[in-house]
Amino acid sequence: MTEKSGSFIKDPIHGYVRISQTERSVIDTKPVQRLRRIRQLAGSEFVYPAANHTRFEHVIGAMHLAGELAQALPIDVPQHQQEQLRLAALLHDIGHGPFSHVFEHLLAKYLGKNHEDFVPWLVNETEIAQTLESAGLNPKILSRLAIGKLSDRRKPFLDQIINSGVDVDKMDYVVRDSFHTGAGYGSIDVHRLLYTMDIVENNLSVDGTAVATLESFLLARFESFRTIYFHKASRAVQIMIVKALEAARDELRLLDFDRPEDFLKLDDYKVWTELKECKKSRNIMQDLETRRLLKCAYEHTIFSPEEKVSDMISNERVRNETEKEIARKAKITGEDVIIDAPTLPSVPYHNTADLQPMDIPVFKHSPRGKKELVPLSEASRIVGVLQTFMNIVRVYTKDPYRSRVEIAARQILGEGSRSGKTSH
Repeated sequence: MTEKSGSFIKDPIHGYVRISQTERSVIDTKPVQRLRRIRQLAGSEFVYPAANHTRFEHVIGAMHLAGELAQALPIDVPQHQQEQLRLAALLHDIGHGPFSHVFEHLLAKYLGKNHEDFVPWLVNETEIAQTLESAGLNPKILSRLAIGKLSDRRKPFLDQIINSGVDVDKMDYVVRDSFHTGAGYGSIDVHRLLYTMDIVENNLSVDGTAVATLESFLLARFESFRTIYFHKASRAVQIMIVKALEAARDELRLLDFDRPEDFLKLDDYKVWTELKECKKSRNIMQDLETRRLLKCAYEHTIFSPEEKVSDMISNERVRNETEKEIARKAKITGEDVIIDAPTLPSVPYHNTADLQPMDIPVFKHSPRGKKELVPLSEASRIVGVLQTFMNIVRVYTKDPYRSRVEIAARQILGEGSRSGKTSH
């Protein structure tokens, strides 16, 4: 544990979380306090009313798990490194824009960046740097570790604790998001996972005896993806917020942040209010506030990369052309047809690498007691099957056009499933 003098935070997931004096000083900085005003799952509260938790409690939880894992590892992790890991986990999300991943769409499209790109900037160019320096810590090292890019060749596991297939970020959000939504998939024992981790060939690895726990963790992530992150109505809300942000981008100067102070002004409260007042986005926000959501007219799960629809998951040009084609057939304007795919930047935890758990090293004990790494696919049959859960393509439109778009989408994309029929 870090220096003993400090205090406690009561967390609904992890119980009492002890924080050191240094951690308290970093928590009290503007970039970390701003996370209280950025919801973890923007859009999900329209489906799960209690899903109003913020990035702030998530980073406190990730910090706690980073400390627990560093202490639980069978190797000796020096005190200063334990402290670095805890602070890195605390800072890993400060680069998020308003509405978390929904804002990612703008960052990717217009700046070619994602929220992680802003973490080093905010660590090194704000009061965080002075706070860390006065505690004898190097802000540049911490800013790289916070995004899993310390790249210490002798200790790659330091990055992997913060950013990998089974890192402290995911261990916290899977349980926390499930708790706040009530979805029920997160009742997994992350501590069992923590206590069966080891460092093998300098990499963070899971003991083969805990494969069942690892499987339940991965299953919880995949099920959470389907029922929380990629829920039809949640995605309708997120698509509408993206459209509002796009419409108001220039007028509200949403991407004009040359200085950290400008970026830090952007939070859910401020931007939601401005979107309501901006003429170009006002109508969308009125629809959101009265829950007149876009409707899913077509849904298709892809089980084979050969299927025609699979191009839509990774290729923006194909998506745009297909949207226009469906709109022409349905005799409506192109902007009233939206194809939604799980690789879009606005989907929480969207990037494909994040959803491929095959990179998690598992080790088994040889008869001589040596730890030998084995591929996860060899240790678990379930993992390979899980991949197909992610390949969902949907077509959204306004309620009055729903049946016309459904017919057009079926003609162009094939039969799909009829789950788009339910309104919530």
